[in-house]
Amino acid sequence: MQKILFVCTMNKLRSATAEGHFAATDPTIDVRSCGTASDAHVPMNAEDVSWADTIVCMEHTHAKKLRKRFKNAIKANVVILGIPDDYDYMDPGLIWLLEKKKHLFIRNSPRHEEMPSLNR
Repeated sequence: MQKILFVCTMNKLRSATAEGHFAATDPTIDVRSCGTASDAHVPMNAEDVSWADTIVCMEHTHAKKLRKRFKNAIKANVVILGIPDDYDYMDPGLIWLLEKKKHLFIRNSPRHEEMPSLNR
């Protein structure tokens, strides 16, 4: 099972959404999330960093902080999605972006080309 750690700043919106969404929709992966800020809901820690096979950062600044703090603990592939802090928790637009980009971080995931209907 692939182990994915999602990272944003506060672990309240983007990374928490990614964790919740993929935990509920993809049984082939194990997911966790954290934030780079010291007052994040779940602050980034060495245990989570060393646990992950893949670390998914929402922005370049998150990857920079990750590498600065845990340079020796990172054994995972680090992916940067380039998703700005413009979304609420479980925002349908954020979920669509995560689904569109999941081929970048979930093994054997097909590319998602079309926007799905958000009216389910």
